[in-house]
Amino acid sequence: MSDPDAVPQTQAERPTANAMRRALKRAGNGVALDVTEAAVLLQARGDDLADLTASAARVRDAGLDAAGRPGVITYSKSVFVPLTRLCRDKCHYCTFVTVPGKLRRAGHGMFMSPDEVLDIARKGAELGCKEALITLGDKPEDRWPEAREWLDAHGYDDTIAYVRAISIRILEETGLLPHLNPGVLSWTDFQRLKPVAPSMGMMLETTAERLWSEPGMPHYGSPDKEPAVRLRVLEDAGRSSVPFTSGLLIGIGETYEERAESLFALRRVARSYHGVQELIIQNFRAKPDTAMRGMPDAELDDLVATVAVARHIMGPSGNLQAPPNLVDGEYKRLIGAGIDDWGGVSPVTIDHVNPEKPWPQLDELAARSRDAGFELRERLCVYPEFVTRGEPWLDPRLLPHVRALADPATGLAVADAPVVGRPWQEPDEGYVAASGRTDLHRTIDTEGRTGDRREDFDVVYGDWEALREQAAPGMVPSRIDADVREALAVAADDPTRLTDDQALALLHADGPALDALCRIADDIRTTVNGDDVTYIVTRNINFTNVCYTGCRFCAFAQRRTDADAYTLSLDQVADRAQQAWDVGAVEVCMQGGIHPDLPGTAYFDIAKAVKERVPGMHVHAFSPMEVVNGATRTGMSVREWLTAAKEAGLDSIPGTAAEILDDEVRWILTKGKLPTATWIEVIKTAHELGIRSSSTMMYGHVDQPRHWLGHLRTLAGIQQETGGFTEFVTLPFIHTNAPVYLAGIARPGPTTRDNRAVTAMARILLHPHIPNIQTSWVKLGTEGAAEMLRSGANDLGGTLMEETISRMAGSSYGSYKSVKDLVAVAEAAGRPAKPRTTLYGAVPEERVRAAAASDGHLPELLPVLGD
Repeated sequence: MSDPDAVPQTQAERPTANAMRRALKRAGNGVALDVTEAAVLLQARGDDLADLTASAARVRDAGLDAAGRPGVITYSKSVFVPLTRLCRDKCHYCTFVTVPGKLRRAGHGMFMSPDEVLDIARKGAELGCKEALITLGDKPEDRWPEAREWLDAHGYDDTIAYVRAISIRILEETGLLPHLNPGVLSWTDFQRLKPVAPSMGMMLETTAERLWSEPGMPHYGSPDKEPAVRLRVLEDAGRSSVPFTSGLLIGIGETYEERAESLFALRRVARSYHGVQELIIQNFRAKPDTAMRGMPDAELDDLVATVAVARHIMGPSGNLQAPPNLVDGEYKRLIGAGIDDWGGVSPVTIDHVNPEKPWPQLDELAARSRDAGFELRERLCVYPEFVTRGEPWLDPRLLPHVRALADPATGLAVADAPVVGRPWQEPDEGYVAASGRTDLHRTIDTEGRTGDRREDFDVVYGDWEALREQAAPGMVPSRIDADVREALAVAADDPTRLTDDQALALLHADGPALDALCRIADDIRTTVNGDDVTYIVTRNINFTNVCYTGCRFCAFAQRRTDADAYTLSLDQVADRAQQAWDVGAVEVCMQGGIHPDLPGTAYFDIAKAVKERVPGMHVHAFSPMEVVNGATRTGMSVREWLTAAKEAGLDSIPGTAAEILDDEVRWILTKGKLPTATWIEVIKTAHELGIRSSSTMMYGHVDQPRHWLGHLRTLAGIQQETGGFTEFVTLPFIHTNAPVYLAGIARPGPTTRDNRAVTAMARILLHPHIPNIQTSWVKLGTEGAAEMLRSGANDLGGTLMEETISRMAGSSYGSYKSVKDLVAVAEAAGRPAKPRTTLYGAVPEERVRAAAASDGHLPELLPVLGD
C-alpha cells in the first residue's frame, strides 16, 4: 500500500476458549451462526480448525447428496480471454491492469481484436474447452482516451457493446460458452448481455467500506470497488435472473468481523434472488510492482477457515470454489473445508490475474481430488442447477448452445461433446405464432382464471421470507409534524408553494380535512378543465401474458406452459384493431408480458400490423419495460429503438411500469423490472423524440404516503423539463390474486380514504404541469370512479373493450364500459361527458357517429354483455 501506517490488520484479539467452544458447538449442531460467531470461527486454528472443517464438510456432503451428485467435485474446462487490461480503477494489489503506453510498447492494442479472441477460443474448442472466461477492466473508456478511440474506430458505443458482439462471435464460430466478468454492470447492461452469456460474475471482495473510502487503503481511488455499488450489481443480477458468480478476496486488510459481514451480505443476496451460482474464496497473494507488494500473503489456515465458515453460512445448497493454482498443492485441506468446485482450469491459457501461478494439470487435479475421496467432473460455466431450471435463467437464444454441451439429466458437461459453433439468432427469426388461451380477454369475465397463481409461484419471485424482512421498514408510517389547516390554506391559495412536509400532511388527511382537500382539488379541476368529464373510445390489446420478469404484484404474467398463458398472432392483433375501429375507437392500447421468445423487433411488427390494417388508428403502446426489452434484444440504444418504433407506427407510449418511482418500494414489488432511473430515461427520451406518454402510479401495497409524494414530485419535475405527459392515471393496487398479497406481505389495496387523497393530491401537486387526472373505473367501479371525479379527476379513461390485467388480478368491475356507461358515471358526479383523443384533442365527427351507432354492441370476439 502507498501508506504503510494505514495498513489495516486482520489480526484481532484472539477469541476466548469459551467463545470458540460455543461457536464450534453451534456450527457442529447445524445452528444458524451470527456475525460475531462467524468472526470467532474465522480464527479457528489447530484442533479447533479441524473440528470446524469436519462440520463444514458434513454440510457440503449433505448438499451434494441432495443435488444428486454425492462425492463429486466439479471444474470448468476453460480459456481465459483478457479482453482489455485497461481499467478506470486503481486497486493497489492488481497486476492485471496496465496503461496504454505499456500496451503499445508490447505491440498490443487497447483491446484484444476479434481475431485474437477467436484464435484463443478455437484452440480451446479443439482441446474440449467449453467456457470462454472473458475478463476485463471496468469501463476503461471513462479513464483512457485511447480506449474510447479504439471503440469509436471499431464501431462500438461502449465496452459492453464490444463484449456483447465478441460473445456472439464466440458462440457462433467456436461453440464455447461465454462467462463474462466485465466488472460493475447496470441493470440495463444485464439486459444487454444476458442473451449472449449463460453466466456472469464479479467478486464482491469485501463489504468493508473503509478499504475503499480511506486514503492508502487497497480500493481507494477505485469508484467501482465501493461495496454498496458492488452489492447493487449482485442484486441486479438476481433481479435479471442471471446465474452469477461472486466471492471474497481475503487478506487485503479486512478484519475478521468485516469478513464475516461480507459473507452474510452474500448470503442475503443469494437467498433473496436464488441467483448466486457459486462463491469463490480467494486468498490474497502479494505481487511485485504493486502498492501492496510488502503485504504478507493470506495464510493457508486463514483460507481454510474462511472456506469452512462460508460453507456454514451459505448452507448445503451453496457452491464454494477455491482456485487450485493459489493453494500450493494443499488440495485435500480445501476439500476437507467444504469446497465442491475448483473453478475454471485451462489447458490453453494462463491465469492472467495471477500469471505467476500456473494451473494444475487436469490429471493431477483429478488424482488429488480422488485422494480426498472425490470424483472430478466437468461442468459448464453455468452451474448444473441453472441448466436444469432453464427459463428464466437461460435466454432462449442460448438454450441450443447450452443443451449441446450439457447432460440433460444432471446439468453437468458432457465431457466429449463436440464443441462447434452454432447460430445465435432471435427465436424463430420472427414473431411467434398464436398459442394458448387467446380468448382469455373474454372468458376472464365468464369462466375466470384456471388458478389463483402460476405454477412456479414459490421460485419465480425470489425468497418470500427475505422479502418480508426487506419490506417491513418501508411500511412504517412517517411522523406528521406539519399543520393540516395551514397546509390546506396553502393548497387553496397556491398549490405550487406546498412544502414536502405540508404535502405529506395532506396525503394523510382524513375526515373533514380530507373533504376540504378534495374540494380544493375539485376547484382547481374546474379552473383548469371546466366541468366536462372526458373519455376515450379505445381498445386494450394485451398481446401476450407469457412473462418471466417476476413482478410480485402481477397476476397477469404466466409461464408458457401455464393453463392461462396465451400469445396473439399479428393477424389476431390486427383483427382486434379493426374491430375496435368498426365500433368507433380512436386508439388501441397495446402492452404485453416480456415473452422470452418474442424478438426485439416484434414490437415494430405489432405497430405495423395495426397501421397497415387501420391507418387512422392511434397506436398507444409499449411500456418503458417493453421499450428496454426491445432495445436490449436488438442491441439498439433506447433512442434508436424508439425512433424505429415511431417509424413503424408507434404514436405514444403508456407510462406504466412505473408502479412507485422509489427503488426502496420497487425492489419489493418487482424482481426483475427496470429501476427508477431507467424508467425516467425511457420516458424522457420518448418525449425528446416527440413521442408523448401518460404517467401512472400504482399504490396501496407496500408503500406509504411519503412514497406517493416522491413519485408525484418526480413526475412534476419530468413534465417541467419535457412537457411530454398527457395525463396522470391513478392505479389502485388490486390485491386479490397478487403474489405479494398471497404471500402475506402487501396490504389489501388502498382504502377509500387513500384513493380520495391520492386523486386530490395528484391534482394539487401536479398543477399546473399535468392538467389531466384520470381515474380507473376498471379498478374502482362506477361509484368509486364518480367519487374520484368529485376529488379532482377530470377523465374516466377508456371503454377498454377488453381488459385482462386487472381482471386476472381480481378486479370485479368487468372489461368494458359503453359510452352510455361512461356518460352515466359522469352524470353520477353531476357533470357532462365528452369524448377525446389520446392527446386530449377533439374527436372527428365520423368517429363520434361510429361510436354512437355501435355503442353497447361489441364484436363477436369481445365480452358478451347483458342487455
